[in-house]
Formats: sequence, C-alpha cells, structure tokens
Amino acid sequence: MTEKRMSRWYFGGIASCGAACCTHPLDLVKVHLQTQQEVKMRMVGMAMHVVKNDGVLALYNGLSASLCRQMSYSLTRFAIYETVRDMMGSGGQGPMPFYQKVLLGAFGGFTGGFIGTPADMVNVRMQNDMKLPADQRRNYKHTFRDLSQKLFSGATMASSRGALVTVGQLACYDQAKQLVLGTGLMGDNILTHFLSSFIAGGCATFLCQPLDVIKTRLMNSKGEYRGVIHCLTETARLGPLAFYKGLVPAGIRLIPHTILTFVFLEQLKKYFGIRVVS
Repeated sequence: MTEKRMSRWYFGGIASCGAACCTHPLDLVKVHLQTQQEVKMRMVGMAMHVVKNDGVLALYNGLSASLCRQMSYSLTRFAIYETVRDMMGSGGQGPMPFYQKVLLGAFGGFTGGFIGTPADMVNVRMQNDMKLPADQRRNYKHTFRDLSQKLFSGATMASSRGALVTVGQLACYDQAKQLVLGTGLMGDNILTHFLSSFIAGGCATFLCQPLDVIKTRLMNSKGEYRGVIHCLTETARLGPLAFYKGLVPAGIRLIPHTILTFVFLEQLKKYFGIRVVS
C-alpha cells in the first residue's frame, strides 16, 4: 500500500496569494510599462521612478485587488483543473494525455478569467492611477469600493488570457513534471517542482503576452478604445513589437510567480492534502 496526497480545491488560491505578495512590485512595474504610449522607460528606470515619486510602499499599490483577483481567478482555475484531473486520474488509467490537459486548462482558465475580471480590472487601475496627473487620478482607496465601476470591462480579453496562461502554467507544469519524473533522475521533490514550474512560467509568458498587453490597455482605457478590434489595430500601429512591450518584466514577474505558486502548492499538498491510499 502506498500513500499519496491530493490537493484540496482551495489550495491553488492560497498558493497564488502567497506568490502574489512576493511578486506584486514586478507586476506593478509591468503594468506601468505596458500602458506607456511610447517607450520612455525600461524596467529598472520605471521602478526607480515609482519609488522616487511615491515612495517604496507605492510598489505595493493595488495589493488588495491583486489578492482579491487571486482568490477569484486563480482559485477558480486551479479548483476546476485539479478537481477534474484528479477525478479522471483516480480510475487507475494513468496521467491524462497532454491534449486533455490543454483543453481542461483552457476551460478552467477561461472560466477563472471571467470570474476574476472585476478584481483584475481594479488591480490594473489602482496600479496605474498613481502615474496620472493629480487632477486626472481616480483616487482609488481599496478594492471593494471600486468593484462597482464597470465590473466586467475587458472580460473577453481577461478570459482569453486566463485560458492561455492556465494552459501555459497548469497543463505545461503537469506535463513537465511528468517528463522530469519519467527520466528517473529526479524524485518528487522541491527541485523537480522548481524546474517544472520554471518551464511552465516560460511557456505561459510566451503564450499570453500579446493578449496581456491588449487586456491591460482595455482595462486602463477611459473610453479611447471602441472595443477589442479597435484596441488591437491601435496597438498594431505602434509596430509588431508593441504586442510584446514589457515582455522581460512580464517574464521576470510571471516566471517567479509561477515557481512560487507551485512550490507553495506542492508544500500545501504535502502537509495538508487529502490522504489517498492505494
């Protein structure tokens, strides 16, 4: 008889919140870079600009919205993906094929992206509000006060991005972990979790960056875009590289976030997961 641990449905949300607390400053700098109309600053320069103008704590502006987003968006996508995956794997048929992981990840991510849109929109606006002139600021105070304004602005893009990033993170993490363990060179330990999540973070960054740029512009819009297609064409006028604006900070933010999320998740599963004896 062997004992293994299965994740509880809410572990993904908790793990994502822990990761968000560590990587929020990188997320804030990424949003600032993506919402520049012209490339004026790079990552380090933007971070120094924020600290110089508003102080060190300004790097955590919008943290409440970020945590709210993780407990809606990430909790939903992890709950769907891991619950269905574990149910399908409990029949003794072995791991799911990769294409099924991709489809399941896309469905879970799309659903989570839609549910998490209000908090995601507030997260972006709270982060970007500080760089506006004083007379143009929305002066957001906290998440719950601002959730009443245009709740699902940019929901299509947020849901689509959620599908892509979940495929990159969850499906690719599972597949990478399966391949690493299949070599027999490494066991199911933190080093394997680190390597697998590093690969997954890179895949997620590459897949979702163009949509991430469009989503950020739509959510931060004050009405200058008539819709997704208009935003797409306006961004395209800046050149093809405009869709990958902020790619390096996005990777620097998303890869550590992915690593921390799965390391936290695996530790939660190890110590507090559901015991299954087979």
